[in-house]
Amino acid sequence: MSTDTDKNKDTAEDRDSLFAGAAGEARPAVEYSEDDIKTLDWREHIRLRPGMYIGKLGDGTGADDGIYVLLKEVMDNALDEYMMGFGKRIVLDVTETTVSVRDYGRGIPLGKLVDVSARMNTGGKYDSKAFKKSVGLNGVGIKAVNALSTDFEIRSVRDGMMKTAVFSCGQLVRETEPEPTDEPNGTFVQFTPDNSIFRGFRFREEFIVPLVKNYTFLNVGLSVILNGKRFHSRHGLLDLLAENMSKEPLYPVIHLQGEDIEVAITHANQYGEEYYSFVNGQHTTQGGTHLTAFKDAVTRTVKEFYSKNFESSDIRNGMVAAIAIKVQEPVFESQTKTKLGSGSMGPDGPTVAKFVGDFIKRELDNTLHRTPAVAEAMLKKIQESEKERKAMAGVTKLAREKAKKVNVHNKKLLDCTVHYNDAKGDPEVKEASSIFITEGDSAAGSITKIRDVRTQAVFALRGKPLNSFGLTKKVVYENDEFNALQAALNIEDSMDDLRYNKVIIATDADVDGMHIRMLVLTFFLQFFPELVRQGHVYVLQTPLFRVTNTKTVKRGKKKGAEADITYCYSDDERLDAIARVGQNNAEITRFKGLGEISPEEFRGFIGPDMRLDRVHLRKDDGVASVLEFYMGKNTMDRQNFIIDNLVIEDDTDLL
Repeated sequence: MSTDTDKNKDTAEDRDSLFAGAAGEARPAVEYSEDDIKTLDWREHIRLRPGMYIGKLGDGTGADDGIYVLLKEVMDNALDEYMMGFGKRIVLDVTETTVSVRDYGRGIPLGKLVDVSARMNTGGKYDSKAFKKSVGLNGVGIKAVNALSTDFEIRSVRDGMMKTAVFSCGQLVRETEPEPTDEPNGTFVQFTPDNSIFRGFRFREEFIVPLVKNYTFLNVGLSVILNGKRFHSRHGLLDLLAENMSKEPLYPVIHLQGEDIEVAITHANQYGEEYYSFVNGQHTTQGGTHLTAFKDAVTRTVKEFYSKNFESSDIRNGMVAAIAIKVQEPVFESQTKTKLGSGSMGPDGPTVAKFVGDFIKRELDNTLHRTPAVAEAMLKKIQESEKERKAMAGVTKLAREKAKKVNVHNKKLLDCTVHYNDAKGDPEVKEASSIFITEGDSAAGSITKIRDVRTQAVFALRGKPLNSFGLTKKVVYENDEFNALQAALNIEDSMDDLRYNKVIIATDADVDGMHIRMLVLTFFLQFFPELVRQGHVYVLQTPLFRVTNTKTVKRGKKKGAEADITYCYSDDERLDAIARVGQNNAEITRFKGLGEISPEEFRGFIGPDMRLDRVHLRKDDGVASVLEFYMGKNTMDRQNFIIDNLVIEDDTDLL
């Protein structure tokens, strides 16, 4: 045990050792001269520190990977034209490696085409007369796209004249003189991200379609044609909730609209809160002042309307809502614009918080008075949440203490040092923060020995968790495994306190492992659906087979990392590996569980290139019916399904 005094003493000793040279001890000379001072031009700085401009890099397997930020930067410029009243159509074409965007706005002034593409802090959005409520205000976005692309072409058409500029990694390759054209006004941008920065990247339509839909939901009247398919919306945020809600609303969605603000509110028979927030068309996935003001205003208004001092958590439990505002001078907390820091509704206008609060208080109160059926349904949901919370009151405090002891003292949780909710942590390290939910001690032990202690935590399950389908949240506190897990994730009170960016289910690739995976997923989908919806839950792919080239081993190489070994995640990969090394030289090992994989082998499976399957929660997935069938009480239906779909494979080729 150490005291604060001990810590101060250690710190002083460390400090003394750092300056030991002053006491006469020899220290290695470190040169520091004018040659060490470097000035980078804009291209070099963006390419050297891309995270400052686009957040994480990635290869396109995550919705927030950098290549989608590049796409958004170009789309946002096109959207700004529409928001200013110019052009109702944007054409977006995406291949696996290249994006092109054509808007039909005013077009960039031809004489400034190169400057806006390649001169930092140059743009048309500093003057609020030209772009009153724009997403990008600092003149950086399109330059980042240019610098991080091996091929970047921009073309502008204005009043019958056209000019083109072509770049490579931000360096101007070619520019044309203005020439006559019959094309309509607007801007065309095409880019191919640099594969040396976004290694092995590939654009995936599954992440682009939701982005495009959000653009149309927030801009009624706008059409976006993605690879020939037209997307548009007639009802704004009503369409957005209809698209995203995985459960039916308990009452008709309350749709409130005003100048520079639109809101949609309802409740569903689910746990937690579900919000979609936007500023000037930008999806602020991490919320900000506008969302905080919205939640506070809804809570106050509901309390006043019913003249009851409800708990905020009871009012918002099961709430599904969307808010979109247009701010003249938004201040985001980073270049990726996922969280609004502050802003005003104009030079002489109110702050965002006051504007949102006043609007909600006035319009929501009016709606509840005018629609008694809606008010009654909302009250019923709030009272049900209150009743359930009070029923849990007796077990909650004891359960919290028990979870703390289990996680800390019994070493059920082997924690990392930097967490997702750590405001002081390095952004990239925070994004990498993960927790592996493992099946038993053996797998936990293998991962623990080679994990990155900065970013990777391990939570060991004991046996099979409880099937929580159809149960109330009280079971979360009464069940030791679930109680300890929610405490480890720190999600009991709010998703805002989540400690890990990636929650990774790491179970064996056998029947028992699949069952445990389903039980854990059922737990998350039942009680913490927002954890899944926000893209934090993943399944770890681990190899089914190891194919060793015995010929290389016989030549003297040790059987292990230095040998010719291929790890296979499917039968097709196994057959390909056997064909490559030859049937007579192939030694095949079938992994039955994670505990069989040595720590050294595990190192590659949970490193930067680990294979993860993200768990999605979308309306089209039919999650409620799927859970009912597979996890409900219809045992005979499931048995008949298994019998009817049973396939017996011949495994003699493994011998």
